[in-house]
Amino acid sequence: MQVLQVQLAVQADPAEVGRARRWVRSRLLNHGVDPDAPMAETVVLVVSELVTNAVVHTGCPAVLRLCLPVPDSPEQERATVPLRVEVADTSQIAPAPRHAGADQDATNGRGLELVELLCERWGWYPDGSGKRVWCEIGADARPADPLAGVDWAALAQ
Repeated sequence: MQVLQVQLAVQADPAEVGRARRWVRSRLLNHGVDPDAPMAETVVLVVSELVTNAVVHTGCPAVLRLCLPVPDSPEQERATVPLRVEVADTSQIAPAPRHAGADQDATNGRGLELVELLCERWGWYPDGSGKRVWCEIGADARPADPLAGVDWAALAQ
């Protein structure tokens, strides 16, 4: 199976996160992925988290890359190879998952926890003078809302 790689330069501005989300939605749609599919929602959420981490915590520009599987033939399914998201920045500081703790109203500290929960695999490695954070998302990805399938009535009993 071949892989189509597309990338977007992201400036060190939190407003760029919204542009990155729109860009990813458009790339997925152009690639034939239903924008309302759970996998598409998951990719957009993960991209939002990783780009936010890159531009907010490093204060540096970043490069967002999508690696999209392309079937060699109509019979071959895209689902056999996960979609890969990569964000490269110029900071050499390793990403460190933080825990928001008991404060349910906290507005940060859950980004890498979400990435770990929603992706098949994720990691990082040094890259040039910075680092690259990556994750892989399968076509059968969980919905972006991990509590969507919870049977609340059964839990209340």
